[in-house]
Amino acid sequence: MQTDEKLDFSKRLRLALKRSHKPIDSAAELALQFNLRHPNDSITTQSAHKWLTGKARPTADKVETLAIWLNISAHWLRYGSPNDVKPKQATGARRAKMQVEKDTPLNEAEMKLVAQFRRLSTHQRHLIVELTEQLVIEQEIWPGQS
Repeated sequence: MQTDEKLDFSKRLRLALKRSHKPIDSAAELALQFNLRHPNDSITTQSAHKWLTGKARPTADKVETLAIWLNISAHWLRYGSPNDVKPKQATGARRAKMQVEKDTPLNEAEMKLVAQFRRLSTHQRHLIVELTEQLVIEQEIWPGQS
């Protein structure tokens, strides 16, 4: 398994943990909470640390437990969404859509939104960016649920 795949899994796992009902912020807490839910072999804090740092990826049964626990798609957790394609690997249609979105001028509502965004504090802008990223990811994980 390539290191990039492990790192990508790690990013998705950390995002899911951050968004969970009770955010998990340490490998020890991840291991504890995971072991409470997984019916098979337990994991060590070191294993959880490897998942969080992109040094290892769990087996399919462990991914399934994580997905059920975190209320996310096991496929997304393991592989990412189809929209995770890097721009250089984008299909012709996707590349064309991305170019149209890039070249389309902002409408009046979008310009107003940008103006309002610029008046916010740095912290508030960061929160809005985080929220927007979360909403986009939600659309990719659960398409059709708007």
